[in-house]
Amino acid sequence: MSGQAIFYRGFLMPRQITLPRQRLFVLAACIFSLTVSTGSLYASANCNPRSFGARGDGVTKDTAAIQAAIDACERQGGGTVTLTPGTYLSAPIVLKSNITLHLDKGATLLGSTDHADYPAIREFRAPGLQALVSATNATNVSITGEGIIDGSGESWWKMAWAIKGSGILGTDHPRPRLVVFDHCKHVLIEGVTIQNSPMWQVVPYYSDDVTIRNVRILAPAHSPNTDAIDPFSSSRMVIDHVFSDVGDDNVAIKSGMINSPGPDSPSRDITIKDCTFLHGHGVSVGSELAGGAQNILAERIHFDGTANGIRVKANRDRGHDVSHLVFRDIEMKNVKNALIISEYYPRIIPAGGVSAAPVTRLTPHFHDMVIENVTATGSTLAGAIVGLPESPVTGVVLRNVRISAEKGLTIGYAQVTGEGVVVQAAKGQPITKSTDAELSLKQQ
Repeated sequence: MSGQAIFYRGFLMPRQITLPRQRLFVLAACIFSLTVSTGSLYASANCNPRSFGARGDGVTKDTAAIQAAIDACERQGGGTVTLTPGTYLSAPIVLKSNITLHLDKGATLLGSTDHADYPAIREFRAPGLQALVSATNATNVSITGEGIIDGSGESWWKMAWAIKGSGILGTDHPRPRLVVFDHCKHVLIEGVTIQNSPMWQVVPYYSDDVTIRNVRILAPAHSPNTDAIDPFSSSRMVIDHVFSDVGDDNVAIKSGMINSPGPDSPSRDITIKDCTFLHGHGVSVGSELAGGAQNILAERIHFDGTANGIRVKANRDRGHDVSHLVFRDIEMKNVKNALIISEYYPRIIPAGGVSAAPVTRLTPHFHDMVIENVTATGSTLAGAIVGLPESPVTGVVLRNVRISAEKGLTIGYAQVTGEGVVVQAAKGQPITKSTDAELSLKQQ
């Protein structure tokens, strides 16, 4: 056996072990015992909000009863707060360490429509409103079950339509998110349906070791800013078997706001796999990337009717190092824009000529991206790979990429290589090589 280390249930153990077999057996038994006792500690209590006065009738506000159940479980060292079938009308609640919020099938946690129920807070370094479900500085926190968390977002959407920019960070008219984990560790969301948020739906913010699995995230196609999942300066995330049909990004990886003074941490080590995305703006890295993003893998994604498929986006006022991204085994049908890598957001390509600008802390630097085994049919625009004169996009590799669209692919201020690339455009050139583009495609 080699001298490398291995991990067993979170414990670092050397491969080269010289202890007697009896002592090894005792050590393994102790580790198993500690693991079992720790796990049972977190799940020791089961707190039912109905025991604290919750009615689950969809009319009575059950906020205090649900929070009392959470707090009671916390006092016992952790446990599960179970919402049995019913509709639990609620203002914001706060989860704690070692707490699982479990929603049985037939249970709905329904956000209050009274805007005054959402306190003004400082969130993400900007004025905001408290989310319906949140946790701050918590460890081992979960949301599980087959029930629904519904944000009752329609009245907030009407406000957003009436007030331009409503809800965007830093404005005078914020909207609450639905589920926020702020500086948390070891987070699990599994099985539930999350829907109709006033704004972003699930936001891990500066959080580590987050799993979102077998979850449905829904909102009407017209609902503004209802991103499904927004990892924000977070790390070691897995987004697995998520069905998303929303009004904005299906996934948007962020790491710092527009004109951020810093410091900002990156989002890194994020895997998105085996997901289905319908309405929405696709898988986005950006646009707010003042902390950068690295080591992102998106694979086995099915897009149908989204506005965008793969999108990496920033601008001179919100960028940083964005690198080592892999998108593979992806199918797109009727996606408006199949592939966008642009440092001109919200534009895809600049209008007219563009001059170099000084490089600053917020200059985007996109490099080392692999896009392979991608098929797109019925698109309006095949896409664009466009960098800045002062910061070209480099190291983009396309392999087995086949896109059928009305308009072709534009490449400018970028260095792109590839093989097995087929772009079919109903109008114009399949691939347009514009200013300072380096394009090398091998023929099959």
